Amino acid sequence: MSLTRLLQLASPALPVGAYTYSQGLEWAVEAGTVKDEATALTWIGDQLEWNLGRYEAPLLARMMAADDAALAELDAQCLASRETTELRAETLQMGHSLKRLIDDLGEGGVSPRLTTRLREQANDTREATLVGRPQGGTFAAVWSGLAAKWNIAPADALTAWLWSWAENQTMAALKAVPLGQAAGQRILLEIGRRIPDVVERALALDEDSTSNFAPGFAIACARHETQYSRLFRS
Repeated sequence: MSLTRLLQLASPALPVGAYTYSQGLEWAVEAGTVKDEATALTWIGDQLEWNLGRYEAPLLARMMAADDAALAELDAQCLASRETTELRAETLQMGHSLKRLIDDLGEGGVSPRLTTRLREQANDTREATLVGRPQGGTFAAVWSGLAAKWNIAPADALTAWLWSWAENQTMAALKAVPLGQAAGQRILLEIGRRIPDVVERALALDEDSTSNFAPGFAIACARHETQYSRLFRS
């Protein structure tokens, strides 16, 4: 049962709107940093190694094991790590959408884990407009709560989280560069080879050693906010 639940969490059919975000990749294409299959693989691989592997994945593992008080603190840290308005809007919108889906599915037993960080971004009108002032935690906090409820092993949960992200990034590259379907599968084949090592390191990383320091990524995401022509929301 846990395998089928894991596949459900990692599925692109999960209706949280992930496909509408590129996390700065669209600006990297506009700037010429990403222009073909090789540079798309470099961009996605670097994000996997640094942003995801050294911060998001270890954070997700700690969220799965956290009690409600600790989860609230980790959720706040996750939101604070989103450097731009679009990134903050993304994680809140996706968290809100997943929480609504959980309620619709009758999986409310996840609470109170999913209600520890109820918030409205009323002080930031632009962000409030972007996300419709959703109530709920970050996407990582909500997702981790559901993974914990479904008794998914941390290593498997991290693998699914990273794969789902990589698949979404690859699809964004296919649309924005653009690339062919075979190129996308080659990228995913290589990223898939790297994920097990990233998961192993993430689970062994202590909190003091985590870092999301990736200035190029932050700049790309900030520049995307004023990009003239775009397909994606981040």
